[in-house]
Amino acid sequence: MIPVKQKPIRPHRPIVSVAVALPVMDCYSYTVPDHLLALIRTGKRVLIPFGSRTVTGYLIGSSSEPDSTTLKHILDVLDDAPLFSSAMVPFFQWIATYYMYPLGQVISTALPAGLNLTDIAVMTLCPPGMAALTSDAVSPLEKTVLTALTKRPMDFRQLKKDVGQRVPWALIHQMRQRGWLVVERQIKGGQVRRKTIRMVRLAEGVAESGKISPQRQAILDLLRQQGGLSVPDLSKRVPTAASLVRAMQKAGMVRIEDHPVYRDPFGDPIDPDRPPVLTDEQAEAVNRMTPLLGKGFRTVLLAGVTGSGKTEVYLQLARQAVDRGLHVLVLVPEIALISQTERRFRARFGETVAVLHSGLSRGERYDQWLRVARGEAGIAIGARSCIFAPFETVGLIIVDEEHDAAYKQDGGLSYNARDLAVVRARHQNALAVLGSATPSVQSWHNVAIGKYSTVGLTRRVNRQPLPVIQTVDLSQIRDERGIRRYITPLLQQEIQKTLDDGHQTLIFLNRRGFSVFPICAHCGQPLRCKNCDISLTLHKQANAYRCHYCGFSRPATSTCPACGSDKIKLLGTGTEKIQEAMVQLFPQARVARMDRDTMTRKGSVVKLLKDLKNRNIDILVGTQMVAKGHDFPGITLVGVVCADLTLNFPDFRAGERTFQLLAQVAGRAGRGKQPGKVILQTFNPDHFSITAAKHQDFVTFFNQEIGFRQALGYPPFTRMIAVRLSGRDPRQTGIHARALGSACQDLLHPEGPFHRQVQVMGPIEAPLARIANQHRWQLLIKSPDTARLHRFVNQLMLGPNALPTRRDVRVTIDVDPFSLM
Repeated sequence: MIPVKQKPIRPHRPIVSVAVALPVMDCYSYTVPDHLLALIRTGKRVLIPFGSRTVTGYLIGSSSEPDSTTLKHILDVLDDAPLFSSAMVPFFQWIATYYMYPLGQVISTALPAGLNLTDIAVMTLCPPGMAALTSDAVSPLEKTVLTALTKRPMDFRQLKKDVGQRVPWALIHQMRQRGWLVVERQIKGGQVRRKTIRMVRLAEGVAESGKISPQRQAILDLLRQQGGLSVPDLSKRVPTAASLVRAMQKAGMVRIEDHPVYRDPFGDPIDPDRPPVLTDEQAEAVNRMTPLLGKGFRTVLLAGVTGSGKTEVYLQLARQAVDRGLHVLVLVPEIALISQTERRFRARFGETVAVLHSGLSRGERYDQWLRVARGEAGIAIGARSCIFAPFETVGLIIVDEEHDAAYKQDGGLSYNARDLAVVRARHQNALAVLGSATPSVQSWHNVAIGKYSTVGLTRRVNRQPLPVIQTVDLSQIRDERGIRRYITPLLQQEIQKTLDDGHQTLIFLNRRGFSVFPICAHCGQPLRCKNCDISLTLHKQANAYRCHYCGFSRPATSTCPACGSDKIKLLGTGTEKIQEAMVQLFPQARVARMDRDTMTRKGSVVKLLKDLKNRNIDILVGTQMVAKGHDFPGITLVGVVCADLTLNFPDFRAGERTFQLLAQVAGRAGRGKQPGKVILQTFNPDHFSITAAKHQDFVTFFNQEIGFRQALGYPPFTRMIAVRLSGRDPRQTGIHARALGSACQDLLHPEGPFHRQVQVMGPIEAPLARIANQHRWQLLIKSPDTARLHRFVNQLMLGPNALPTRRDVRVTIDVDPFSLM
């Protein structure tokens, strides 16, 4: 018998599951080449082939794929150490499922920006393309593209920007086939890397020598004493060291190596503090929550009036957690608040504190992320993105001002960091503490049904009473002109009295700019944004009209676009006009402004807060930025210019937001030794949100608001998902929206599982129907059954009868929407 020659059996390579940083819902399996096996760990980035492209993916574990023969293999591993632990993968997967968002893009959102690599198509002009420029057979768009490419090679995005119009990819393909241009794929991205510094050390076996210069001898002596110094440190002692050490390295006297260092986001050092003596209520709160640490998942709502010392309770709980070896996450709603919170935690905990927020440079945020991932920090403080801090285990998650709308991310992954804090605490058996003086209706409802427990702080730390709030009915002075329309005689009188007493005043108006409604005095037309259905706002300091939605601006000297008249009436009021009025009315006072226009530079918030603390500011004018948890002990008077701005929004949460904003800004008064007073100007003094804010009575507000919510079937009695559509063509966008509405009705047929269980409102044009030249429609879908609601939307968007996607209409899903505008 002739033996049959058999092929050698190749062992199957290990297979891993990879989440791709692209808008694809599935994860994909890849094999691992032998030379990369030792580098493979969950949480690392990998470079992978995906279709015809090369992109970044994230290792999320091993794969159950049975056969590796048809799989592509990983090209490279991009990290020395994991960027997140395997314990965070279920958390990311929950987010992807709940918010209906691709897992790879969830992880990409969580990680510091600027890390990912991808390949892009770069177009380069060829000689035949140069010759085609003079041909009459070339279309105008082809000629425009060829002319643009004569400047330099471009990727597709750069080309569209340079050309200024849409360039179909089919056109590029045709031009490539004609030999006019070539398209090459290049790996780009990864702008953020570790920062390194050159360290100089003695080379091994260096002997004493008397034949070197005094400067070289000084360098050698310093290195023998110190063991190693950076080039900048050496240069401080030997000015020519930077050039000398290169020659000394060639001579074998020293060795130079790159040493990774962290970029410092903190600035000034902070002196350690000593914990104060707690009040009876603070001590009781700490004593009730401390036994919950390390004992499984719990959520506690810390409901404390403004000035009751919630931050000290957080610090004491964090100390108890750290002493037990537990990691701590601290979330605050605004970057402006982080410096205040961070300084208090650093004074108490020193170098174990890391900060994570978008106000850091990309390099600083990457370094802080690595400190957390490598276990070099035990406490992470930041805004909403801090919820993704890569602790392997978390024992305590604190969400300060839990009611704040800033915890909701708009655009991309539209998550709510407050809700994710509770979810992460559940995943890691941690204690979640939600703190607020004005809890959200959702959180207080969870207390009422027993889902959360609650701890209360009913008195201020210094035993001062809450400020006295006096309302002024603006409807009684609607015929006034000039400054008196928005600075009433009572408010003006109280400001002067406060100045005379040597105290500080806060004036609150939740609108920035100088004039928020400029209209033509000749034809009556408002000055509108050319890209949005919204009036422009005059910013006097910038000498321009600006749109607060798309950024469009035009000079302040512009004439009416409808009739050409230069007579523009500046109606409406913003913080800039109020600041100018304060300067006119009180010329002896030092006036400052705190809003998004004045707080753009790095360090501007810290500088303003320092000036306020040092009494270098007498009157502070601000938007909602001043209402969020700041401690201004010198402020004894708060003036609310108009309390109704958020009350008339077409949104079921308008009353809740109005109450919270007014109660919070009123709480800035009287936090020091002197009692506080609030002048609240309103056109609706009898509205229950206004009266509840006047009496600082959240329970009364909740009891009335919750009845409206239940009667109308709004959250927290239902869950809601907004399906938003946007496109440049108003007709095509409307057609697609109505088709989506018809698909909803098909899913709601009487024999189906969603009949009477899911309610669809719309489709309808959004209240702001056009933003940045995108025409906007929306559907609101709600149900008391969360699982059924998600199944409905999954069927609608991804089911077998789902509408095909359109390139000209963008459809996004916003789970638990916070804004319906």
